[in-house]
Amino acid sequence: MKMQVDELGVWEKLQKKITWEQLGEFSGKKILEFGCGNGVMGAHYAKGNTVVGIEPDGQALRANSYKDLEQICGDLKTLTEYEDETFDVILCHNVLEYAIERAEIMKEFQRLLRGNGLLSVLKHNKPGRVMQMAVLLNNFEHANDLLDGKDGVASQYGEISYYEDDDLVKWAPGLWIEKILGMRTFWDLQQNQEVQTKEEWQREMMRLEQRVSDMEEYRKIAFFHHILLRKI
Repeated sequence: MKMQVDELGVWEKLQKKITWEQLGEFSGKKILEFGCGNGVMGAHYAKGNTVVGIEPDGQALRANSYKDLEQICGDLKTLTEYEDETFDVILCHNVLEYAIERAEIMKEFQRLLRGNGLLSVLKHNKPGRVMQMAVLLNNFEHANDLLDGKDGVASQYGEISYYEDDDLVKWAPGLWIEKILGMRTFWDLQQNQEVQTKEEWQREMMRLEQRVSDMEEYRKIAFFHHILLRKI
């Protein structure tokens, strides 16, 4: 069954819409989504582009199959099977925190990107997580653990192994960071859960999130960073 964006949970829906606005549209591109999950992101770009999605969870692929993009059950080894400079755009969203071989994955992304190709990485930002724990969830123990350098935990995916934004170019020195944008800056400070289901609230929250995404003082405390990298 195909999952549409409006069928997603409220935050995931807004996250994808914000990501699409930050990335803009593509046409005639060869796109790879590594960790394609439910397929919604790749399906959005499959119109007018050639999209390949790689996902280690075969069940997720079977539950959300799309005919307008190629979806493969695979991992790092699958990346190594593609020729150099195969893709114009690579998307890797909320994946590297859970990957053991993330330096190797980044090197593969560098190899697979064409000249001036775009890599979009969405990642957890630890200061934002500390804010969430302290303000929204009143979990002072975990907030202090994070400040002490310990990793976090995501209920669905397991341990979150945090890394710094510039680690990406340390692992793949043939890439450079074009822009870093904040995402989910205010959402995790929002106490009123009921209001989040209202369309008007979602529109206003998305508008505000977009407005501050490129402001340094707000980007520092955002729960996610959206990093746009180019191949040198």
